This record gives sequence, structure tokens and C-alpha cells, in this order.
Amino acid sequence: MQLKGLLAATALAGTFALAGAAAADPVKVGLVSTLSGPSAVLGQHMRDGFLLAVKELGGKLGGQETEVVVVDDELKPDIAVQKVKGLLERDKVDFVAGVVFSNVMGAVAKPVTASETFLISGNAGPSTIAGAGCNPFFFSASYQNDQNHEVLGQYAQSKGYKKVVLMAPNYQAGKDSLAGFKRYYKGEVADEIYTQLGQLDFSAELAKIAAAKPDAVFTFMPGGMGVNLVKQYRQAGLAETTPFLSAFTVDETTLPATGEAALGFYSGAAWAPNLDVPANKTFVAAFEKEYGYIPALYAAQGYDAAKLIDSALKATGGKTADKAALRAALKKADFSSVRGDFKFNTNQFPIQNFYLVKVGKRGDGKVETMVAEKIFSNYGDAYAEKCDMK
Repeated sequence: MQLKGLLAATALAGTFALAGAAAADPVKVGLVSTLSGPSAVLGQHMRDGFLLAVKELGGKLGGQETEVVVVDDELKPDIAVQKVKGLLERDKVDFVAGVVFSNVMGAVAKPVTASETFLISGNAGPSTIAGAGCNPFFFSASYQNDQNHEVLGQYAQSKGYKKVVLMAPNYQAGKDSLAGFKRYYKGEVADEIYTQLGQLDFSAELAKIAAAKPDAVFTFMPGGMGVNLVKQYRQAGLAETTPFLSAFTVDETTLPATGEAALGFYSGAAWAPNLDVPANKTFVAAFEKEYGYIPALYAAQGYDAAKLIDSALKATGGKTADKAALRAALKKADFSSVRGDFKFNTNQFPIQNFYLVKVGKRGDGKVETMVAEKIFSNYGDAYAEKCDMK
């Protein structure tokens, strides 16, 4: 049965034994993802990318039979902690992977790492873990929160925009996003707007933007928030006068809903479906065949997270008991990333390339993000110097 068939027939939270016959001691991975509510599509992409990699590896990671226990964090930190404790205490998982949102990561990171279980982030990369709070049991297979936003800050600076308005939800990733933009943008910030997480009506905020008459708008508004913002921005007529710069707002999780309303809008990312990397071309084709939709960055990162775990287990002969050996193997990042060049910094966050991407139409008429230009090469985050790990 294809994974899409398996997923359709199974509850959102469950165990996926992705090998034919279960071994006596399979490797167990707890995959934590947001799979309900308006932001469920983000978690779906990450889950599907991770499961695709495990399927391609014959249901094994590091040659070991593998069980993936998927849990829905419901975008509620307290619920996430309960479910993670179940993964650790009941399921005895060898790894915890996933986590879309930084408020959830902030809640689950401590219990996971305190148990000396490796936590492999498939998305969330809060500054609090990248810097002084870095941890030998935490690895990011994604990015540090600020970085994708720094792409747009650098782009806005290079374009000579004199005045911008910034907008993000009022939580850790939102604060990191605006901090990242401002790290490279040196012009005037006419307004810095924080909205509620999950907000869907932006009429008041758009009125403020129109009144400010900025040279550009930068926003971080993931999931359903981004869908509504893009449509309302276009309907308000702002798209014709004010460039729309964003991260995690126009991507393959939102484009199926926004469609052509997002054409020409910019984003910053470490990856795009058309990125010219052999492993990426294989991944995108396999993902579209398996699931019938275009993968987003979350899917690419979920896929890489599984490949990272696989590479480490290959190096340890499938053994997980020797934590020092397993950490050393993870740090080598000995796998072919869909992003191309990929290595770990001292804080165990990636050093990688970052791109300005633009929404456009493919030859088949479908809308996706496409690489416009490379902004940063082999780029590490700004917090690594505050991490005292070696």
C-alpha cells in the first residue's frame, strides 16, 4: 500500500511500522507534528516528507527495522508535553523528530533532551536553543528561525527600500522573524505590528499599512494566517503599490489556497522545489508521485531529518545506546541533503545556502516558489557564537 493510502486509512496520531516484518528491537522514532487546526497542512508536509524517506529506505533507518510513532501536538504546548512524555516513557523512542512551531519546541525540548534522547527538529529553530541554551541532544535539520527572514532584510537593503512595515504573530518565532529581518535591513521601520497567533482577519492591519505608505511590507504569517493575509493584501490593492516580502507565508502549504493571488510575491528559504540539486529533483518527483501535491520546505526538512537519522545509525551499526558515538555520527551529517551543501555548526544548527524565492507558474500551470537568486552562501546563524559546545 502506498503511504497516502496508509495515511488515509489511519488516524492522524498512530504508529507506522514501515517495514514488512517487525524486528525484535526496531528503532523507534516519535514524530511530533501539528496535524489539526488551521496549521495542520504544515505538519502534514513534514510528516509526509519524513515517512517518504523511511519508505524509500525500505522501512529501515540505518538498516534497522523502524517504527515511526506519529503524534499530533495540536499546536498546544501543554498537550505536546503530555504526548512527548508518552513517547519517551511508554513507547521508549530512540529519537524524537519533527515539531513545526517554536512555542511547541520551547515546551518539549527540555523533557526530551533531559531524558538524553536526541531531538531532531524538522522545522522550529528558536534562538533560545541556538545560542546559550544549545544542547548536545538537540539537532536542527532545518534552520535557525531568524535566517529565512534575514534573506528578506538583506534583499530590502540591497533594493534601497527606505521605509518598511513589519508584521508577525506575537510568539517566539514571530519575534525571531522580525529580529532576523532587522539584522540586515538598516532603513526606517515605519511600524512593527504583532498579531495574535491564528489570526485570520487582517483588515485593521492592512489599513495601517496603507496609511503608512511604506516602500515594502515584510511579514511572517504561516499556514492559514498566510492564506488569508495574501488574499486580503491582493484584494486591498496593496500588491500593485507595495512589494510583499515574506517567509513561510507564500509557500507550497499556502499556494494551493492562494493560487494566483500570490504570483510575484517574494519569500526567503533554504530550499525551493526547483532547486538544482540532484537529490532534490529525485525527492520532488517521488513526493509528487506518492502524495499528489507539491512539497513545501517542511516536507523537504522532514525528509532530510529522516535521512540524517539514517546516516547516523549506519555509522553506529544501528546501535543507539552509546550516546557519544551517536551524537558524533549525527554531527557528521553524512547524507545527501535535498538542499545540497549541508553541514552542522558548533550549535548543531545547519550551515547552508539561503535564497530569495518568487512565486511563479510551472510549465504545467501549477503555482510554486522558484529560486530567484542566492542571498547567502554557507551561512551559519547569528547565535552560534553564544553556544559553548564543541
